[in-house]
Amino acid sequence: MASAEKIIEKGLKAALELAASRPWPEIPLADIAAKAKLTLTDFHGVAAREDLVEALDAHFDKAMSAEGVPEESSPRERLFDVIMLRFEAMEPCRAGLSELMRFRETSLTHVVRLPAHRHASAAWALASAGLDHDSGAPASLKRIAIALVIAQTERAWRKDTGGDFALTMAALDKGLRRAEDRLGQFRRFTGRRPDTPSTEENPA
Repeated sequence: MASAEKIIEKGLKAALELAASRPWPEIPLADIAAKAKLTLTDFHGVAAREDLVEALDAHFDKAMSAEGVPEESSPRERLFDVIMLRFEAMEPCRAGLSELMRFRETSLTHVVRLPAHRHASAAWALASAGLDHDSGAPASLKRIAIALVIAQTERAWRKDTGGDFALTMAALDKGLRRAEDRLGQFRRFTGRRPDTPSTEENPA
């Protein structure tokens, strides 16, 4: 029998394929299991339909660490690179992912959990960029700032149907620049100093 992690991964991929052509509320778990070439029993005690929706962010977050920590560059550039990997991984699943995102926004069960998912995505973005430390600003404050950036960029990605990521990259760059400004204000207020002069105007 496949591990719980593999079942959820296969189930989510199948759900995304099905949701590309059918409304999510009309897709039963049995259809997802069949599409994933699993049995319905494989999902028993492992994952319900709601669990697959909850697994969305963590699934695509993995892409941010797929290429390792970026080469030496500014913190903002490193964050830009790793977060863009996430949106590039999302693109092939655009139709199904957009349907699940729309459903998630209308479901109180999922909406209340979304901030926690955003926080986890931000934490992994910082780790993937090698910036999950307390230098310059507390890591907890960085996570809040980057969670907001990811949320704003995701809204732009959903409108960005041109295939060139122009809106997505513009929103991400703008969000990261705002984040570095806010964290720069925090450093000036608290007297914290960045590790090196090259990071003084960047969000880490």
